[in-house]
Amino acid sequence: MNPSTAAASSSSSSSSSSSWFSGIVRGRSTKVATSSAGGVAAPFAGDASGTGHRKNQLPGVLFKYGPKSVQVAFRTGDFNQQVIFLGGLTDGFLATEYVEPLAVALENENWSLVQPLLSSSYIGYGTSTLELDALELNQLIGYLINKENSEGVVLLGHSTGCQDIVHYMRTNFTFSRAVRGVILQAPVSDREYRAMLPETAEMIDLALSMMNEGRALELMPRQANPDAPITAYRYHSLCAYMGDDDMFSSDLSEDQLRTILGHMSNTPCQVIFSMADEYVPEYVDKKTLVERLCRAMGGAEKVEIEHGNHSLSNRVQEAVQAILDFVKREGPKGWDDPWH
Repeated sequence: MNPSTAAASSSSSSSSSSSWFSGIVRGRSTKVATSSAGGVAAPFAGDASGTGHRKNQLPGVLFKYGPKSVQVAFRTGDFNQQVIFLGGLTDGFLATEYVEPLAVALENENWSLVQPLLSSSYIGYGTSTLELDALELNQLIGYLINKENSEGVVLLGHSTGCQDIVHYMRTNFTFSRAVRGVILQAPVSDREYRAMLPETAEMIDLALSMMNEGRALELMPRQANPDAPITAYRYHSLCAYMGDDDMFSSDLSEDQLRTILGHMSNTPCQVIFSMADEYVPEYVDKKTLVERLCRAMGGAEKVEIEHGNHSLSNRVQEAVQAILDFVKREGPKGWDDPWH
């Protein structure tokens, strides 16, 4: 929302025949020094446990996970289980206030936090798609498996990042099977928010007209989305009824929600909903909406943050605790054999 890398492993690795991906991944390297994994150590910013930790600074590794220049990610902690954070529109590194304390809390529990940049990060969202985001997320998870000996990941989405996760889990990409849990924080409707803006109805009509003329990838007028260039397709996806990004709207029927979200029932899922989310219209009953979303996902865990705003900047500790509790409880389940 928020518009504003030798052949086989060493004997110690090869003896671990319970490795998840030994059946599908070949040429997996043993994890060695940071530099051989393609990462660059960031300046140390204090005690990793949090003591003496300086705000807005995190020690970690910056690495490339794909061929594009934008495909870099920042990892805190050096562990083989990771939480991947996917932000919303205009987001990049350190997108929310809770990311920094979450990274420290996860490291204390032997988890890494990975913050990737996608082609859609920052102002790139308007010329990107959910499909491209899913492809790049799959490349990132593949990198973590092949280069970092990952034993599995938990996906954490904020705002429109929730749509990326829902779409990715529907793709059946090979590495999606490494996802041990999903957390959706602020899964709200871009369409319902943008419907409150005066220019939206006219711009939806223009976007649809351009798409019908075969101009889906051409840019809309600046007035449609002043924050970033946006294609007719992405504008329609975000703003139109049953557009590709329309997953969490309160006016969708039970059948529609099950069609969109039902596949999430195959993965442990937590929904963290801010009960004072400024991007949810006042007419929407938030309690009813989050109950319907969780039900459509086959009974996802519901966490309501009273008085919490969209990014939970006013409820940071509650956000960190909810995420940590879920990761510790759901993460290790079935890790010896994720294929069953």
